Amino acid sequence: MATELKSQQQVINSLPKHLRPFVAIQDYSKYTPRDQAVWRFLMYQLAENLRYTAHPLYLQGLKDTGIDIECIPRIEVMNASLEKIGWRAAVVDGFVPAAIFIEFLAHRVLVVAVNIRSIEHMLYTPAPDIIHESAGHAPFLIDVDYAEYLERVGEFGRRVIAHKGDLDTYEAIRHLSIVKESPTSSKVEIEKAEKQLSDTIEKYKDHPPSEQSLLSRLQWWTTEYGLVGNLDNYKIFGAGLLSSLGESLNCLNDKAVKKIPLTLDAIRTAFDITREQPQLFVAKNCRHLSQIAEEFAQSTCYYKGGSESLHKAIEAKTVNTAVYNSGLEVSGVFTNVIQDAVGGVIYLNTTGPTQLAYKEQEIQGHGIRYHAPGFGSPVGKVQSMDKCLSSYSIDDLKRFDIEVGKSVKLEFLSGICVEGELTSIYRRDGKNLIFSFNDCWVRTLDDQVLFEPDWGMFDMAVGEQIVSVYGGSADQTNYPLYEKPLDSVSISVNHDANTLMLFEYYQQARALREDDSVTQEQVEILVHNYLNSSVIEWLLAYELYELLTVNNTHSDLCHLLHEQLVSIQKQSAEIDDQQTHQLIQYALVRVGLFMNDK
Repeated sequence: MATELKSQQQVINSLPKHLRPFVAIQDYSKYTPRDQAVWRFLMYQLAENLRYTAHPLYLQGLKDTGIDIECIPRIEVMNASLEKIGWRAAVVDGFVPAAIFIEFLAHRVLVVAVNIRSIEHMLYTPAPDIIHESAGHAPFLIDVDYAEYLERVGEFGRRVIAHKGDLDTYEAIRHLSIVKESPTSSKVEIEKAEKQLSDTIEKYKDHPPSEQSLLSRLQWWTTEYGLVGNLDNYKIFGAGLLSSLGESLNCLNDKAVKKIPLTLDAIRTAFDITREQPQLFVAKNCRHLSQIAEEFAQSTCYYKGGSESLHKAIEAKTVNTAVYNSGLEVSGVFTNVIQDAVGGVIYLNTTGPTQLAYKEQEIQGHGIRYHAPGFGSPVGKVQSMDKCLSSYSIDDLKRFDIEVGKSVKLEFLSGICVEGELTSIYRRDGKNLIFSFNDCWVRTLDDQVLFEPDWGMFDMAVGEQIVSVYGGSADQTNYPLYEKPLDSVSISVNHDANTLMLFEYYQQARALREDDSVTQEQVEILVHNYLNSSVIEWLLAYELYELLTVNNTHSDLCHLLHEQLVSIQKQSAEIDDQQTHQLIQYALVRVGLFMNDK
């Protein structure tokens, strides 16, 4: 365990500080013998189903990324394999904010949920789990084009603008997933969490989708539910399909599920995570994904900048960053922008904590404590100057009567005037980034007051254009936007005596299966003990049946286990437990295959 922790901690320590709180530690000992059986059953079934329908690299990709069908993967084993292709993996506990998840990709780190779905949610889990993340996404990292697509999405995706509704919806979804997955949750608690999510969705339903929402759609229709090839001959590569027993088969029905060639128009199609998808998009190949991603990236405010982008930031009501052409970055909640007659930005405002940064590093003394009330500054050229104010040297500025310690008057072409005692000029890389004034007035051409001396020091951002606007803060270490969630998907459960007995039988079955010297008598004794015990579980009955057939043992015992499976399936139908009914059907099919092999 100490070696495992060291290996995982090394990955964590290599990450930016603001990402580290979201990384969990995989304590492999916490997976129960039943958890291992859940993994094994689903992975064998999926591997069989996907042998001819998944992207050709899928099965090879499982092996090459350290994923064994027999047991839940160890994160350090995955990392030993991923290292060879320049990637790493880190585990998280449940949902993390979309911007955080995406940023991991920019660092070539695959996020893997630490928990595994329960036996009650084998076909569908409301929370991310290790089956979906590792067996769904990891295998295709061996495809250079797919890996480059993920990395590129990470690079620009961490900068897309999120609306307040996106953040509220994330919180509601995370809470619901935790409540639904917890064995201690009551029906009332689940219904309350479901209502909270539906109310949140209803609250923001009329708001146009944000850049983050559109990127989520692109990811959904590619890495989660994507097909590759052409409309007549396609293969599955989306992790959501690869990790779903039912949908990996149902999606092949062209009459029930419409297939559409993938273009950027896919972002116009919303998705519903609670049901199977009525349409899927087909990419030509993994290189095609990167082309679509680049097209999307060029449409974002990060690349466009200007007044339109600032207005989107204002509408979002979240922390965003405006970048002056000088390189100065202003991060905060933007609340106002003044434009000239042709729509150019001439003044901007934030309200609340604001950060000034350069090259994504906070400028000393200009953090969110100093600029706690907000920030405002002009944008544009100064009259009589043929270059941007940021471009002049200190000696050049003196020729325009701009000198530290003296009264300075800056009249912008927009008509905005800044007048006061210049106390300092902050420079980096030969550029002027911040002019700080004492006893300062800032007025518009029509004498509207934008700043007055009683408000304190006026720190003026220097630059003539807003060349980029992106989501989040520039320096997230000093202006963190997300806190580590207090709640957890993975919770410790005190199992009752019957459950512990089941776990013991699962463990014994695994031990016998992995023992090359196992005898027929040992297997029969275990099956007899189980059949005479007070515990019954379909997955354990299936595991024991498989063990019997593999070891050519007692046919009467096979018959008894088969009868038990059929009986449990019948009971599940009577109480409308469709999931258990379907899972046992898969088990019975495999039972038939075992018998045919004999």
